[in-house]
Amino acid sequence: MRLIRFGPKGQERPGLLKGNRIVDLWTHFPDMPDIGEDFFRRGWLEKVCRKTDPGKPLEARWGCPVIKPSKIICLGKNYPEHAREGGFAPPKTPLLFAKAPSALSGPRDPILLPISSGQVDWEVELAVIIGKEGKRISKESALEFVAGVSVMNDVSAREAQFGDSQWFRGKSFDTFAPLGPCLVTLDEIPDLPKLKLTTRVDGVLMQEGLAGEMLFDIPMLLSYISQDITFLPGDILSTGTPGGVGIFRDPPVMLRAGNVVECRVEGIGSLINPVVSEK
Repeated sequence: MRLIRFGPKGQERPGLLKGNRIVDLWTHFPDMPDIGEDFFRRGWLEKVCRKTDPGKPLEARWGCPVIKPSKIICLGKNYPEHAREGGFAPPKTPLLFAKAPSALSGPRDPILLPISSGQVDWEVELAVIIGKEGKRISKESALEFVAGVSVMNDVSAREAQFGDSQWFRGKSFDTFAPLGPCLVTLDEIPDLPKLKLTTRVDGVLMQEGLAGEMLFDIPMLLSYISQDITFLPGDILSTGTPGGVGIFRDPPVMLRAGNVVECRVEGIGSLINPVVSEK
C-alpha cells in the first residue's frame, strides 16, 4: 500500500496511490484523521488497506506523506563510504541527531537556499515511519513498529553545520527535509537491504548505495534509540546517507539556484526538488 497526501500546501488530503491514480480517502472516510499520530493510533492504516476503489487520475501537488511528527531522528556516518569520504572513522555506536519537523516539505517542493548559510548539500536517505508507540523495542520485534518507509533528502547547510560545532541548525532550515513521494508499507518491500539509493543533480549521478550497506540496520536502530527515547506513531527515522555528498568532493560541489536534485530509493520512488534562492 502507498499512502500520499495531496493538495495545496496546508490543505493536503490523505490518499491512496494506485498506479497513476489516487483514491481520495476523505471521500470514503470523512471522520478519518490526516496521516499522523492519531491516524496510526486509531488503526486507520489497517482500515484503509482494505479499500478497493481504483482511484481517479488527479493532477495535484503532493505534500509530505505524514503530518506533524513529534520528532525526526537522523543518523550520521551510518554508511562506511560516507564516513571514509569525510575522513572519519566509522562510529562504534549510532551517531544520532535531530532535524526540526518544520523542515519537512513535499516531494516536488523547492529547496530554499537559506540567507544565513552557504554550502548547501544533498543526502539521499531511506526514511522509516513509525506506526505504533514503542519503548525498549527488541530487535526481533522492531519491524512490527514500522508503518512504512519513504525517501528523505537530508539537505544540509555545511557552513552552519560545521561552523556551529553541532548539526541541528544546519540540518533544520525550512524545506531541508523533503519527504516522499509516498509512505510504502513493508509488504511491498520484499528485501529492505537490497534497496538502491541514488542522488542525481541536474541528471548527473552523485550518490549510489544499498540500504544493506548501513553500519547499523533498522531493527538495531529502533532498539537502540528506544531504550531511552519513546517512539510515537508518525515519528520519522532517517537512516543515513551513502558516499557521494558534495562537500567532500575535490573541489566541493554545492547546490545553487537552478539545480534540480533527484533523490531516489528503488521500490519507493523519487524526490525531485528544484533549488531556489530564498527571498
